[in-house]
Amino acid sequence: MSNKNLISSLDFFSSLNEEQIDILVSISTINTYSKDYLVHFEKQANGSLLFLLNGLAKAYKIDKHENEIFLHYLYENSLISDISNLNKDTLFSFSNVMLLKDSKVLSIDYKKFKKLFLDKGLLCTEFSNEIILKSQQLQSLINREFVFNSVAKVAMILSTDLDIFNSLKRAEISLMLHIQPETLSRVLNRFKRDELISSQNGKIIILDEKNLISVYEG
Repeated sequence: MSNKNLISSLDFFSSLNEEQIDILVSISTINTYSKDYLVHFEKQANGSLLFLLNGLAKAYKIDKHENEIFLHYLYENSLISDISNLNKDTLFSFSNVMLLKDSKVLSIDYKKFKKLFLDKGLLCTEFSNEIILKSQQLQSLINREFVFNSVAKVAMILSTDLDIFNSLKRAEISLMLHIQPETLSRVLNRFKRDELISSQNGKIIILDEKNLISVYEG
């Protein structure tokens, strides 16, 4: 698939016409990176606006004890960069971002992008929606880390990230949720008894999504 078709496939740019897409292509590059590649580091200045075209990534921070604090996953067709100030020509990352699969990343010259699109009133709504999404992700993080108990944490990840849950080892999930592996097993068994989930070939299957969501939403 050509770079133009790849860029056109992103929902973020669906409102642009063909001429505008051509302009975007002229200030963009697409790179393929291997699993475990660090796309950017926390607080790193970057002159490029980054999108995940395909693959999977995770955003995380490192605390003062060198422990990893998982924030959220980044899926294909999504913005990687953090947008905190539309008046500056440089972006600063809130977190580290690492690829969990071989992935394609779109890199756009942000200074030129601002001049050619944002300063002309193009894609401002899309940027606003991304800022709202980041806010929602922060709310989910606060709930997961400071409000939810272990039962609610497990219910939320099953509901929102089932594919990820099924692709990871139980020890990795426990570490990510900051709960003990034994606690994770007890919660999963409880959900099975309540007929919220079942398992087949080691994979979790959701049977009652509505009541599973109610576990953490109330």
